[in-house]
Amino acid sequence: MGMFSGKTGLILGIANDRSIAWAMSEALFAEGAELAFTHLPGPSSQRRVARLVEPHEPKLVMPCDVQRDDDVCAVFEAVEATYGHLDFVLHSIAFAPPDELRKPYVEASREGWHLAMDISAYSLVAVSREAARRMPHGGSIVTVSYFGGEKVIPGYNLMGVCKAALEHTVRYLAWDLGRKGIRVNALSAGPMRTLSSAGVSGFDEMREHAARKSCLGRNVDPRELGNTGLYLLGDLSSGVTGETIHVDCGYHVMGL
Repeated sequence: MGMFSGKTGLILGIANDRSIAWAMSEALFAEGAELAFTHLPGPSSQRRVARLVEPHEPKLVMPCDVQRDDDVCAVFEAVEATYGHLDFVLHSIAFAPPDELRKPYVEASREGWHLAMDISAYSLVAVSREAARRMPHGGSIVTVSYFGGEKVIPGYNLMGVCKAALEHTVRYLAWDLGRKGIRVNALSAGPMRTLSSAGVSGFDEMREHAARKSCLGRNVDPRELGNTGLYLLGDLSSGVTGETIHVDCGYHVMGL
């Protein structure tokens, strides 16, 4: 019996085997969780995610465009029809047009700003609203952030502002949903090589700098993100909500 045996969760945001959401999913599977998954619409995304999750035989894998309320509602209706309820949700979704990420923030377009904020921050609101309706006995919602939402990280640009909005969204959702027994937290991961990070200018330099300057003198391992996900999504963190937990080997405490 694992610590998540008998618990059901929804995972949004897996792109491939390097995704932070996949590292967390592997840890959850190892502890007995029943998981449903979404993927970006389109055959290539469907194939990538299906190939990853197939060995675990999930009952539900379906597309979701988080910019469409109908898509978000359809996912949660399918989850309810399949499982009856939810115990936890992992939201690991962010996007900004590559051209916008390469620009200094001062040159961000209005259209690009709205698109990035809609997908990277508002999607957590839409997901949490639907998730709460399927959590009659309470639950846990976790999203994924990065230190660029707290301090200026050159090259992170528009996405840093989106992460700042995401982290404050976590705090307001924690208040809105707390009396229903639903906790909302963020995991702020150190720089990881993911599909999203490929669009960040100077990412390799960011990663090398983080390893040199962090307290532990290295970058975070995906398994460490998975283990922290277990803590935030499970009962061990029952008194924790509205928090941003840093899993970055101590980089965020350094002033140098």
